[in-house]
Amino acid sequence: MKYTVLTIFPEITDAYFSASIMARAVKAGFVEYRSINIRDFAFDKHKKTDDAPYGGGAGMLMLPEPLGLALEAAGVSKKTCPETMRQSPVRKVPGKKVIYLSPSGRPFTQKTAEELVQNEELILICGRYEGIDQRIIDLYVDEEVSIGDYVLSSGEAAALVLIDSTYRLLDRVISAESLREESFAGGLLEYPQYTRPEVYDTIKVPEVLLSGHHENIRRWRLQKRLEKTFALRQELIRRGEEAGLFDTETIKMIEEMRKNHERDQGN
Repeated sequence: MKYTVLTIFPEITDAYFSASIMARAVKAGFVEYRSINIRDFAFDKHKKTDDAPYGGGAGMLMLPEPLGLALEAAGVSKKTCPETMRQSPVRKVPGKKVIYLSPSGRPFTQKTAEELVQNEELILICGRYEGIDQRIIDLYVDEEVSIGDYVLSSGEAAALVLIDSTYRLLDRVISAESLREESFAGGLLEYPQYTRPEVYDTIKVPEVLLSGHHENIRRWRLQKRLEKTFALRQELIRRGEEAGLFDTETIKMIEEMRKNHERDQGN
């Protein structure tokens, strides 16, 4: 999979791709990466990439010309005809998806990450200031994505969240077993984890994890996943039930937890 990041601060994303698991994934050839500096396509000697918005208002907006040229350099063609703003019969290379990280975009979830990782290349536009000119969105962007209901000054930070949550889903980057048992897998949050020492600050590791009894450990972990999800994110359980994600054992545990909760509420 390939990530192409359009930014005015490539050093931010470059550093991420040169460290830890990502660096190993790049070295092994599982991931390709390139950054494109939008300033390289600016017209003036000061490499200006922003200007005041039409209609007034606070802040500055990223200029469309340098960003459009940067997108063309990334191999992206216009998705619409400027004259009619209708879908163009000539489109960019299949497998490329152009994403603009924006608070106005579709909320980013684990499901979104699983969808995006199916693409051959993600081309990520990192906004700054008050954002980017709407004409760039109309002409080039396939999808706007938001990593949460808050505003960042750095589109690079949002892009790295998207990158981190997608590349780890690629084959051979992280073990399949780890992916199956982490939060949101199967519609539930992850169970609590422990490592050495057995006793830390008078708190002992649960006996079941020391028992070596794999079936008891499996059931304990499922129970803890359900308890944590029930306490913190009950909407995930409802969503899982609606989607038919849970087996008979899990459904029975959920029903028991609800009965206990109703009993406790009544006391």
